[in-house]
Amino acid sequence: MEMQSKIMARGDRDRLSHLPDTVLLHILSMLPEGKEVVRTSVLSQRWRFLWKSVAVSLNFGVPNYPYDEGNQKELLIFVASTSRELHYWRSCGKIKAFRVFPYRYKHYIVKDVDFWVHFASKVANVEEFTLKFACVSFPDFAYKFPQFAYKNTTLRNLVLDSCRLNPSGSVNWSSLVSLSIGHLKLTDIMLEKILSGCPNLESLELDSVLGISRLEISSAKLRKLIILNDENDENDRYNKWHEEDTNSLEIFAPYIQILVLSGFFYDEIRLQESKVASLVTAVLHFNVDFIEFEDEEEKLEKECRYLKELLLSVAHVKNLELGPLCIECFPILELRGWHSPPSSCKFLKLNASLKHLDFAGIYSFLQSSSDLETLVIDWNNHKPIDRLVSYTNEVEQVRRFETHNVNCSLPHLKTIKFFNFLGSLSGIKFVLQLVKYLLKNATVLEKLVIAAGFIGNDVSRDKMEQKFLSFPRSSPHASIVFSHP
Repeated sequence: MEMQSKIMARGDRDRLSHLPDTVLLHILSMLPEGKEVVRTSVLSQRWRFLWKSVAVSLNFGVPNYPYDEGNQKELLIFVASTSRELHYWRSCGKIKAFRVFPYRYKHYIVKDVDFWVHFASKVANVEEFTLKFACVSFPDFAYKFPQFAYKNTTLRNLVLDSCRLNPSGSVNWSSLVSLSIGHLKLTDIMLEKILSGCPNLESLELDSVLGISRLEISSAKLRKLIILNDENDENDRYNKWHEEDTNSLEIFAPYIQILVLSGFFYDEIRLQESKVASLVTAVLHFNVDFIEFEDEEEKLEKECRYLKELLLSVAHVKNLELGPLCIECFPILELRGWHSPPSSCKFLKLNASLKHLDFAGIYSFLQSSSDLETLVIDWNNHKPIDRLVSYTNEVEQVRRFETHNVNCSLPHLKTIKFFNFLGSLSGIKFVLQLVKYLLKNATVLEKLVIAAGFIGNDVSRDKMEQKFLSFPRSSPHASIVFSHP
């Protein structure tokens, strides 16, 4: 306040420049791009060299940008420009993060890419380094991560995509807390060697990593494991090669607390509750295609069997998120006489697609979730699983819902949220039935939030809201809140 009074008394126009260096450096550190920080050097003599003391972030390229794959000139221009700029950044006092997204790797740019890695790991000693090729190559033709980069004690976050990892010696990434590797082929021994060199690792992400069959995580510090395999039309060649190189993956991770399985898998990822005993949060948002079976019924049989095993292994978690495949399989399993095991989850998120089988699956799982406190249902245009929809005909599905009478109590459920609900006529009937069921069985409910898009032409929004509000509520404190975009 005293300094501010002095500045005001002088009547200076450039009051910002009179702030202490510590304040100015903090302001500059909030700029997202290093180039923006450098541009402030032209403001005045005071600002000329101030930027050199700021921990900047350098970003080259755009993630997932639709480059012209065959445009060699475009690639060479990008590579030359990036390398040229890095020479100017050598004088910068502190570079915190360096992220580069070339659209494709070719053998004739290897020296430049090696220079980028050397700059990040040996010159700037960055804390965060990202090298992600936008266009996926076959693993055997990908960029080979240089041996000198396996020794680094300053890196904290590392993201490598479409790179070959094959350390000839030991790995020393002693400060690394987050590692993300994608679109490459590894062996169990190779991955074990990498992880053994990361004693402080807290988060591991494997995105479309091939070749591993056993993932053993013995570190008590590694608490988050993400396994992805996104189905991408731009990577059809990679996906086809992936189908021919499938392995079931068995996970032994007694200390992880968060597990995410997302994407499209061609084989099983196997868990056992005893091997993931510390798990608190599980996200199962995936689809599977067991390509060894040509018969659709045999595929469905294995999918259901696999899902039963997976649900048993995560029955102890407190936070659970399920994707459309899991939800649509529930009623099929129920028709076959199987019931979901008792779940300990207190927070449940369901990603549904407003199909009849989804509602049957929701009912099925709620019956086993008596400890539930928060329920979130997201109807954000999730693609239904066609072969599951065809398992029972629509008439049978409707009949089952009309006669569905579930004796179930939700004594701890306090919060319910519906997101991205588009009130089409085809889904309204089942949503109304679900809301009525929840209001009846949630005896301590406090709030039901319905974020709706639009209601069909024949039903006004106000009328539909009144319909929701008219349902009897077993909880005297329950309120219904409507949110519209």
